[in-house]
Amino acid sequence: MKIRKLIIHNWRSIHELSLSAEDLMIFIGQNNHGKSNILSAILFFFGEIPLDVLDFYRDREDLFVEVLFSELDDGDRTTFKKYVTTENNIRVRKEATKDCVFTYHGYVEVPEEDWLREENISNYIKREDAETLPLAELLPDSGRITKDAFRQAQEKYINQNREDLIFSYELEAGPFLGAKNVAKGIFGDVYFVPSVKKAEDDLSTKGRSVFNALYERVINKMSEENQEFREAKEKIVSLMRILNRMNEDGTENIARPTELSSFEESINIEIENWNTTIDVDIIPPDINDIFKVGTKVWVNDGIRTDVGRKGQGLQRALIFALVRSLAKLMRQEREEADGAEASAQGFSSRQASRSWYFILEEPELYLHPQAQRELFDSLVKLSSGESQVLLCTHSSSFISLKWYHSICVVRKNSLEEGTTVLQCTEELFPEEKDKNLFNMTYWINPDRGELFFAKKVVLVEGPTDKTVLPQLANKLNIFRHEYTIIDCGSKDAIPNYLRLLNRFKIPYVVVYDKDHQTSKSPDAILSADKSSQKIESNVDSALGKTIILENDIEEEIGILEPEKKNKPYIAVAHVCKNDFIMSDSLQAKVESIYAQ
Repeated sequence: MKIRKLIIHNWRSIHELSLSAEDLMIFIGQNNHGKSNILSAILFFFGEIPLDVLDFYRDREDLFVEVLFSELDDGDRTTFKKYVTTENNIRVRKEATKDCVFTYHGYVEVPEEDWLREENISNYIKREDAETLPLAELLPDSGRITKDAFRQAQEKYINQNREDLIFSYELEAGPFLGAKNVAKGIFGDVYFVPSVKKAEDDLSTKGRSVFNALYERVINKMSEENQEFREAKEKIVSLMRILNRMNEDGTENIARPTELSSFEESINIEIENWNTTIDVDIIPPDINDIFKVGTKVWVNDGIRTDVGRKGQGLQRALIFALVRSLAKLMRQEREEADGAEASAQGFSSRQASRSWYFILEEPELYLHPQAQRELFDSLVKLSSGESQVLLCTHSSSFISLKWYHSICVVRKNSLEEGTTVLQCTEELFPEEKDKNLFNMTYWINPDRGELFFAKKVVLVEGPTDKTVLPQLANKLNIFRHEYTIIDCGSKDAIPNYLRLLNRFKIPYVVVYDKDHQTSKSPDAILSADKSSQKIESNVDSALGKTIILENDIEEEIGILEPEKKNKPYIAVAHVCKNDFIMSDSLQAKVESIYAQ
């Protein structure tokens, strides 16, 4: 199952927040706006981090994190049977109070009929009352009607008549699954890679490290399949047995080494006056843990050392290599388990979900741009299967406009409002040709993803505008690094970018050519006007404006007979000449583009 909706109330910098979740989620935004707090809220829900009184938003008295899970498999439907909706969802809330006590509660579909509500069972278990109800034939024919019998009758009646009943969706009063504490891992396995982490921690054979999870699977497999390994384990168990004074059946162990008995006796003599004796009892450890003792991972990049002596980039790469390896192994195990369960006719008892959630904080750290892009591609593949990947980043290498549904812009406009999010859950491209054009222009120039990090975006038609405008701004001493110029690839592609910017409420300026050159035919001018009108109709005046160039940028800077080749280079060389003079009208346009 996967997270499909997240609601957060009074958690750290978040007052009220609701967001939709894709298989891959990319949280972006400025520093200290709440990206990490969204991830920590998810970790709190899964029981991966403890609760502290400082976690309550502005010292509020209560908080909760609520998750809607979808795409449940047969095992999930068995485990969470009571909470599964007709849409194959479950919705669970983890709430806490200021004394740092937390509880889980699930939402249940409750019939409107009073006698079908579980909390009202005690009102109807008298036989004379129960026999007047429509479910009477589902009750025992004789004897006392117990609450359990009535509950079973309710379930049968609801299942048989679901289509004819009216339900409300309510948060249960009692604890989730009837337990005061939900066992950690019941919703699936969580693997968290924080922004600052030592590779030694993930290459450890202790605790919940990724390497330990991998290594444990290897040992378990050897325990099942390797004859020498099984024999070694049996010898260790036998050795442990002969060390104790008593056998497992309570008889004295005559095979015990005399050295141990002599050791006990020498101490007992010394404490005889205290009427006390000691008995050394050897408690066998988990046998598989024995094979982890002394295990050390060496990294050989030409020099064989432990990972802590390698560069931060290599350490980070190794951490993500472990994550990918674990995901691959878990996928294989799941395929094998699915085959076994199909043979055994499915699930019959409650068990933890087999879902996997990978939560990554700034995965780009210490990685060069190519390694960042490679890692992003691997995370996309990881999220396309049974796993869900949720990450926050400051790198445009992890922003693909193709995955705009996965992008979540995090903002904190004020302390009173707290952290908020902007998403695009609808389809931006109603026509397939627009979608194809958008994907094609992005593929040609993937750095366009940096528009999400800009204070203001300047949309232009092509590479000449992109190279010349910063040069003109520099000449006027008004260039601003926080403004990003995006080469949209063509005039007709600009409306697609406008839809995206409008949806995420990113400020912008559109610079486009009027395209009324004297050499153009009336039909070409009419076509240019249609393209211009499409741009104007997509501009949200609350977010942006348009700057129209007289025909094109070359004409604006004084190149009357532009070359067909090397246009950006020729244009830049022209404006960089000592004798270049910027016209008043062009200066006004550049100042308007770079206005704060």
